[in-house]
Amino acid sequence: MSSPVHSFTYLRSSTLAAVDGERSLGLQTCGGLSSHGLSPFPRFFDGFLTAPEAAAGGLLAVADVAAARYHQPLRPGLLDPVVTGNGDRLRFESFSACCGVHARLDVLPAGIDGEMFGTGTTNVDVNAPLREALAKVGGADPLHLAVGPDDVTVTTFDGPVVEKKVPLPERWLRGFAEVQVISAGFDLRAELAAGEAVRFLRALPRRAGQPLWVVPAGRSLRLTARPLPGAVCLPGPDRLQALTRLLRHALALRVYGPAVHARSTAVSSAWEIELPGMRLTLTLSPDPARGFSGEGAVLTGLAADSGAADADLISALLAWEPRVEVGELAARSGLAADRVRAALVRLGTGGRIGYDVAEAAYYHRELPYDTGSVERMNPRLRDAHALVAAGAVTLTGTGESATVRSGEHTYGLRLAGAGSCTCQWWAEYRGGRGPCKHLLATQIVRGRAAGDPTATAQAAQEANR
Repeated sequence: MSSPVHSFTYLRSSTLAAVDGERSLGLQTCGGLSSHGLSPFPRFFDGFLTAPEAAAGGLLAVADVAAARYHQPLRPGLLDPVVTGNGDRLRFESFSACCGVHARLDVLPAGIDGEMFGTGTTNVDVNAPLREALAKVGGADPLHLAVGPDDVTVTTFDGPVVEKKVPLPERWLRGFAEVQVISAGFDLRAELAAGEAVRFLRALPRRAGQPLWVVPAGRSLRLTARPLPGAVCLPGPDRLQALTRLLRHALALRVYGPAVHARSTAVSSAWEIELPGMRLTLTLSPDPARGFSGEGAVLTGLAADSGAADADLISALLAWEPRVEVGELAARSGLAADRVRAALVRLGTGGRIGYDVAEAAYYHRELPYDTGSVERMNPRLRDAHALVAAGAVTLTGTGESATVRSGEHTYGLRLAGAGSCTCQWWAEYRGGRGPCKHLLATQIVRGRAAGDPTATAQAAQEANR
């Protein structure tokens, strides 16, 4: 099936030029929702970057990821990065074409000096001449940044626009939803000072035949072939290549990941370089051949019957905050924290929620794409609802086991702990890519049988432990 074609329409190309004796970076924007409503060319910021050389390198790193295919690099990626204005900061994001690496540059309040004109999300044009110009930025000369054209330009413009037409892979969009759920389970595992960070990253092998792991060793990190308690997975060390642009500006390296044990399989991880007034974070999928779009981390949070109504309520309370606090939303909405988290997962399937591991908090964005219905984006959820509608699920015993009829087969499920199923999907992945459709359908039925709208979300959390 061919991917839908998405058009990026800009008033002109983004440029880095000398204007009145200073360098001026003009990033052109393309559509999106902002605090002022829908806009064809939203304007978010006008001012200066306080660390211009590091900022230029950070933007290039995000563009490098957008242009890369780390698995089977047959052709470059084509999508332009996304920028979100969150009131006090700018966030630039991209996915690799293979969907296995998510990059985000957070330009924090200390990194910008100027006026924020609004909040919202849009694409920004990053073209080949701009990349060449950014690569030449050096020294401490001021760098002026404008994100979006000014109002006068939009009002008086009557020339031809710049248009790019590219295939828009649905898996790239689904990756945004998966990353925010997966990274919400990360904790800080190691922090390296600038010198140790540079030495460690420069010594990494370019290729590895199997996932590597890193463990704290004094003031640095040590590579190991096997997982240990406290270790962080490093699947495909070459996928950290985008960080090398910024090593001379690095203040620290922080590494995040989930809890693992000696028998853990490969898992995702996040690698954050702290820069003057900025942070660049790369989140890696568990394997270079494995894109985030198929991880299934969102599925359990989508199963609750109350999810759609809860998501509508939480959506009305979002206001482009740089930090979306679950506790505050629970107090304002009257929902339990588990239901708020499930609602955020549902909103995340449309790209409306991201997660910042550095601040251990969600943030609000609105992807400038039509992401479609939740079930179209998640076929396992659609299949699970079809099984429930067909009456294929039978709870047995005290509700800790079940059988599911699917086609000509009947599968047995255990629901205690992480749960299990006798189907081929479970035998292959054992929950590593979310629940199979049979377990998901059983969670839906068990939640309804309990008469508790939060029961499904709780069962989902149990299944992921």
